[in-house]
Amino acid sequence: MPTHNKIALTNVRVFDGQKILDPTTVVIDGELIGTDPTGAVEQDCGGAILLPGLMDTHIHLSGIKDLQNLSSYGVTTAFDMATWPLELLTSLRNQKGMTDIRSSGLAATSPGSTHSRFVSKDSLVRDVDEAKQFVNNQVAEGSDYIKIVCDIPGPNQDIVNTLTTEAHHHGKAAIAHAAGVAPFEMAQIAKVDMITHIPIDKALSKESVDRMVADKCISIPTLTMMEGIVKFRGVGQYEYARDAVHDLYKAGVVVLAGTDANSHPGTPFNVKHGDSLHHELELLVEAGLSNLDVLRAATSLPAQYFGLNDRGVIEPGRRADLILIGGDPLHDIKATRLLKRIWCGGIEVEPIKSESSV
Repeated sequence: MPTHNKIALTNVRVFDGQKILDPTTVVIDGELIGTDPTGAVEQDCGGAILLPGLMDTHIHLSGIKDLQNLSSYGVTTAFDMATWPLELLTSLRNQKGMTDIRSSGLAATSPGSTHSRFVSKDSLVRDVDEAKQFVNNQVAEGSDYIKIVCDIPGPNQDIVNTLTTEAHHHGKAAIAHAAGVAPFEMAQIAKVDMITHIPIDKALSKESVDRMVADKCISIPTLTMMEGIVKFRGVGQYEYARDAVHDLYKAGVVVLAGTDANSHPGTPFNVKHGDSLHHELELLVEAGLSNLDVLRAATSLPAQYFGLNDRGVIEPGRRADLILIGGDPLHDIKATRLLKRIWCGGIEVEPIKSESSV
């Protein structure tokens, strides 16, 4: 495992969250971006572009290999939306030189739901009292936010409302899974903070879009997963998802990049860790987001809305989560795949070979 080293990246063009700047020098000093190049090893980057490390706002984890895959594709922070048992999740937190994670712990669902077939029994919530206990348990186990599976069959509206209210009572964001129009509306009624996935069963109504705007609810559409379900399971229509993202974005809803990356058997579609985020960025552009907003959806915006103020932009004092790429993603979003160098918390990571540079 490479160790920290004070280096000065010279002749590097920095993405500052709005544009690509003229060539400059960026110092990596231990885990952080520094200011003083004194004593640093200078490394000429030849005019390559430096981005903040990418963030995937919806993943699941099965083991250390998933973190290695994420980091080798330049995903330096990821937001887990259900991993168990707790011992596994705890072992994957704070891994040096790999993707840094935050997690919901478990995701609340109910007996008889589709998810009940492959989640921990501790995820099953039958009534509002169990909903309160579920949130208390997750907070006690260190969950960073509360994940709620809205589905039919699944938790009823009272349970979803209670899970959301209790999450807020504990100062945690409530994040709802909703892959259909009716579950999406359930999540909106409960006033969750974020909705992950996007309906593929019907078109999202203008009323739902307007409500997302009014409630300042954030969308994590996971177009990669929705595309996979339609293509490989023959369920729904991808156009509904793409058009919904277009409408939400044009209305001013914050859209974050997330993939639902997972390697669990029995899930609707296995999405590859790391590689899939680059595909998600491409799908978001196809759905109508500007290249700039897509980059922000995978860097500064997740940091902002998940409260990680130590990363997401390239500034002195921030975590040295960085990727050096061989193209300009403001002109072609596929340039994020042209990975030359990667740093996770100041530790250099070997980029994935060949296919990421095509």
